[in-house]
Amino acid sequence: MQKITFFKRFVDDILAERKTITIRDSSEANVQAGDILEVSTLEEGLWFCRVQVLSVTQTDWADLTPLHAAQENMGLPELKQLIKEIYPGQDHFYVIQFELVK
Repeated sequence: MQKITFFKRFVDDILAERKTITIRDSSEANVQAGDILEVSTLEEGLWFCRVQVLSVTQTDWADLTPLHAAQENMGLPELKQLIKEIYPGQDHFYVIQFELVK
């Protein structure tokens, strides 16, 4: 089974289904709709759930919208700043929409 990691600060939002997408660069977008992913924290590698990928779509940093931000459970300025910090100098991304496997 494939794996994906998230910063531990997102664990509660994922488990509460407030965070339903993740925005990744091409090196982390090797998933497709229907895949079930084992989810763990980036910092400690602690497993906390499984998610099913619903869709994978391409987007550019300039095309991020308030809807993307809402699906990340944050405001658009915060989302854009976070993406720039995680992926400096990159503008092309993949939006991975997922749902919690219960």
